[in-house]
Amino acid sequence: MARYTEASCRLCRREGEKLFLKGERCYTNKCAISKRVYAPGQHGQQKKKLSEYGIQLREKQKARRFYGILESQFRKYFEMAVSKKGVTGENLLQILESRLDNTIYRLGLATSRPEARQLVTHGHFTVNGKKVNIPSFLVKVGDVIAVKEKSRTSPKVKAIGDITGSKVIPKWLEFDPENLAGKVVALPSREDIDLPIREHLIVELYSK
Repeated sequence: MARYTEASCRLCRREGEKLFLKGERCYTNKCAISKRVYAPGQHGQQKKKLSEYGIQLREKQKARRFYGILESQFRKYFEMAVSKKGVTGENLLQILESRLDNTIYRLGLATSRPEARQLVTHGHFTVNGKKVNIPSFLVKVGDVIAVKEKSRTSPKVKAIGDITGSKVIPKWLEFDPENLAGKVVALPSREDIDLPIREHLIVELYSK
């Protein structure tokens, strides 16, 4: 599958806010958007008035970039959200939050979603005791996510495990720091999702 491989900081500058794509760096003065609060490119400093469509498109792009998802997969999630009971926009965010890579990030087992995706792809995690290396795997209530036994000696995983105590775990998850494992105790509600996404604009965009 194609994946964005350019500088992550350009995405934050394009959306005009931090997307927290580079872990701890995003919280320091090294963050690019702290130095250059304008879009990348030679016309980045020009002020542009967006149309209604442009505003909706930027909101969709921002959501995609927060979770690191390509357009085809994002549209698939939207179709899943439409078919579920409830508010479509909230359903969409719930599905995005339920991705395995995002769940691992929320548990504090990765410093960023891109890092969580890489760790999952490399087979460092299990779900209910079985290895899962698919970042888009959707977790369910009752699922137990844990660092694979053999991976606990990995310098990368061990370094992350040493800082998990400072991570605020959302209430829809439970975390066991001693065993580097977490459990999904509920599906995330809109109140549990702290991202600055106006999901109704995404629904309006796709509903045209």
